[in-house]
Amino acid sequence: MKHAFVIAGTHSGVGKTSVSIGIMRALTRRGFKVQPFKVGPDFIDPGHHRRATGQISRNLDGWMLSQEFNVASFQRHLAGADVGVIEGVMGLFDGYDGQSESGSTAQIAKWLGLPVILVLDAWSLGRSAAALIQGYESFDPDLNVAGVIFNKIAGGSHLDWLRQAVESSCQAAILGGIPKVKEVEVPERHLGLLMSYEDKLPSDYIEELADLISEHLDLKKLLSLSELPHSAFATAFTNESEGRSTKPHGSPPPFRSTARIGVARDEAFCFYYEDNLDVMREAGAEIVAFSPLSDSRLPADLDALYLGGGYPELYAKKLAGNNALLEKIRQFSNRGRIVYGECGGLMYLSQGIEDLSGNRFPLCGVFPFWTRMVSKLKLAYAEIQTTPGSVLFPPNQKVRGHLFHFSEMVQPPDLNCGYQVKTFSHQFEEGFQVKKTLVSYIHLHFGSNPQFARTLLSRCHDTNRHLR
Repeated sequence: MKHAFVIAGTHSGVGKTSVSIGIMRALTRRGFKVQPFKVGPDFIDPGHHRRATGQISRNLDGWMLSQEFNVASFQRHLAGADVGVIEGVMGLFDGYDGQSESGSTAQIAKWLGLPVILVLDAWSLGRSAAALIQGYESFDPDLNVAGVIFNKIAGGSHLDWLRQAVESSCQAAILGGIPKVKEVEVPERHLGLLMSYEDKLPSDYIEELADLISEHLDLKKLLSLSELPHSAFATAFTNESEGRSTKPHGSPPPFRSTARIGVARDEAFCFYYEDNLDVMREAGAEIVAFSPLSDSRLPADLDALYLGGGYPELYAKKLAGNNALLEKIRQFSNRGRIVYGECGGLMYLSQGIEDLSGNRFPLCGVFPFWTRMVSKLKLAYAEIQTTPGSVLFPPNQKVRGHLFHFSEMVQPPDLNCGYQVKTFSHQFEEGFQVKKTLVSYIHLHFGSNPQFARTLLSRCHDTNRHLR
């Protein structure tokens, strides 16, 4: 019997990440193979999920990705697991705008037909908790709010009070109450929650969260609420047994000739949708990882570079000191090889990074502008459409993604742009280009248009023929 459920919050900051991590780890310790998922454009929580379960967490998103892609991804990755745990984003009904469910946790729960476990910050709540829960139960009749977890309760008497109020007026089952324990709250930094591998996190915080969950939640009841009928996965299992693909809908067929793509992956460059790499592999790419922090040379025989996002500002001094690799990447770009950079990759390929104190750290220098850290976060969904002048992609390709950064370009010159960009409130040009190098602040999800990855590999072959 398989199980799957969605952990949602009444709003951001209620502790759903801590609860999700704790549940994932507690179930893993009991011998279940747990497959984690994260709703929304997030790179940070999936890192914690992977530490808790040992499995790669997958992003689900109703605005960036189609219903077919989300459902196929969920079925594909849960097929080999016992329990699927999906951590929501923001509040249960929060998404792209204020008038639709697009991009919300509720949308994903309905698309997948899964029960919702609602997390409440109960620190200052009594009987009013019942009014809140009743509102969430009735707001969308098509949604199954099956259970409730009270976070940050004051003690047993407080939980009894909450239980009395809820059981007399709500349908959702109470799964328990977690006491407020400051020592195991996941601390925050300027891009959100700390990455799971950063030294500032206690080494045993996941185990402490799991201990709290095991002691204070009824995991047996949680599993009984989230049993999946066999029919929910009959199609997926049948397809596997008959040899048909269960890959997300819309994935391109295998590319005949493999291209070697060097992907920067270390503590400074760690923001990648795993599905992006999968889509590239399915298009025929061989993914070869390298570290801008520690490697002095690029892997051999690369056809292109992919420099994703992450924390280059935290490692600016070390990155700037690795002159050998900076020169290799500069030469790779100057020779007209393909280089694709997102956010942190844009910063790395610029003249360098200026920190909040005004200190400057020279980097690749492929682009003529510097980047500097600022105190205000830029966060938005974004859709790009490639322009006729795009050096890597044909015109009029649409791909969705998101902006998430605390830096800006310093006096950017008039550069050739490969994207027209639309966010909820703005339209602008982006996708800055020099030779065959394209950089952008936008983290694209290739699952929104898998043809995008196939086109990138095709450009690799065209470029190689031209350079021979």
